[in-house]
Amino acid sequence: MKLAFPWSRKNEPKAAQEPPSNWLDHLGRGDLAIDCGANVGKITVQLARTGATVLAFEPNPHAFEQLKAATADFPNVTCLQKAVGAEAGMVKLYMHQNAAENPVYWSTGSSLLESKGNVNPNDFVDVECVDLCEFIRAQGRRVNLLKMDVEGVECAILKKMMETDLILEIDQLFCEMHDSKIESLREPSDEIRRMVRERKLDYVDLNWI
Repeated sequence: MKLAFPWSRKNEPKAAQEPPSNWLDHLGRGDLAIDCGANVGKITVQLARTGATVLAFEPNPHAFEQLKAATADFPNVTCLQKAVGAEAGMVKLYMHQNAAENPVYWSTGSSLLESKGNVNPNDFVDVECVDLCEFIRAQGRRVNLLKMDVEGVECAILKKMMETDLILEIDQLFCEMHDSKIESLREPSDEIRRMVRERKLDYVDLNWI
């Protein structure tokens, strides 16, 4: 079912982005894909169609309802209404400042970071946050594809993956960095990029935008 959204150029959320054309070429039955920040499931469905086992994280309750509906016909998809981070615990998920207009449409702007410029610090929900590194280790297998669009939490996660060498247990990693929107992330994002270059991790794509 298509959703009708109000359209406004002012403070509009980012448009749904298209991944590289060949990003699913090496994914199929028997593989494991993890979608962090699945939102309403556009990318999750593409992953599911490969036949791979897909674990999809989405903490925003409004987006999660749409994610569940979008993936209902795929038995290979498990949807988890949780956030991911570098540490486990209960956290606040801050809603976009325009979320009251249409909570699904503006769900892409919600974030665990209160400092993110377009969130409302007075509008939040408490959600469970999973330590993504520990979660991946608990799977007991390689992750064939990991996609992260986690609105500013990516630096802490990637740093932990690097420091623990978990990054070596992932075949493909696609991540959106948010340092162009969140000034406090510029230095840690540059450090992550440096580490990727120095370790020659050519399967890590930090340009998912």
